[in-house]
Amino acid sequence: MLDAMATRKNSTDDPLAPLTLAVGQEDLLLDRVVREVVAAARAADADTDVRDLAPEQLQPGTLAELTSPSLFSERKVLVVRNAQDLSADTVKEVKAYLAAPFEEIILVLLHAGGVKGKGLLDAARKAGAREIACPKMTKAADRLAFVRGEFRTLGRSATPEACQTLVDAIGSDLRELASAAAQLCADVEGTIDEAVVGRYYTGRAEASSFTVADRAVEGRAAEALEALRWSLSTGVAPVLITSALAQAVRAIGKLASAPRGARPGDLARDLGMPPWKIDRVRQQMRGWSADGVADALRAVAAADAGVKGGGDDPGYALEKAVVAVARAARPQRR
Repeated sequence: MLDAMATRKNSTDDPLAPLTLAVGQEDLLLDRVVREVVAAARAADADTDVRDLAPEQLQPGTLAELTSPSLFSERKVLVVRNAQDLSADTVKEVKAYLAAPFEEIILVLLHAGGVKGKGLLDAARKAGAREIACPKMTKAADRLAFVRGEFRTLGRSATPEACQTLVDAIGSDLRELASAAAQLCADVEGTIDEAVVGRYYTGRAEASSFTVADRAVEGRAAEALEALRWSLSTGVAPVLITSALAQAVRAIGKLASAPRGARPGDLARDLGMPPWKIDRVRQQMRGWSADGVADALRAVAAADAGVKGGGDDPGYALEKAVVAVARAARPQRR
């Protein structure tokens, strides 16, 4: 599912096109291009092999190996990230492939745009690539249009004031904007208006529920509590904080149980996380244990019951959960 802000530059709209070129530096939009292609390929063939490659993984000779015909003619999706950083020898190989592509291969090139690597960019366009622009959204008006597009894509009605309030509260992070829009659509019936957004997200720019969760799973209890108190004082819904805490702890549990040595692209696909989140969670999981994850999830579940009327005062329930999560992240400090 692509956002309207990811602009298609030609008439080829088929995600199964042999070559997709995503140009820009907005990571969320680039990731959505990849997800759309992979989903379409696996809908056509559930056994599709997906390879998600960074420039350093695509050495001279690697492309030829990956695109060589197999006995079973299996469908394959090759994703090349930061294609502008490919070595000169590898660029030559990619250009040669573009001149004679294989039927069962779908190549997705993610390119930042600009002068660096322009030769490959031009070659892909000349080869008839399905091109999608994924520009960095530096203007508030672009982010506002993005939020409107998210609600349209989700099939929901949101007032202009609600969209503006969401942008004002959250700021420039497209991933958080998309997550917030999805959360509102899941929690709120009917038209989403300014009052609803204010109730959920006022103060998010300064101390979001994700900030609370990030500091907690990093074992930084004091900072997490400070962010929590600010969030509550500015009207952030307590249920959003328990949700963010649960997501953060589960992400650590998922990554900790993943096979060691797995490539970031494979992990992102298997765990349902974008590559940037894999990197962040990998840094956060230091000090965690399986018992710590279990303890933290129990604490968050108790807090969730508390904020939904199961017992404790919501603020007190959240503070207990934050402290418990931070202790689980740093068991040696108990």
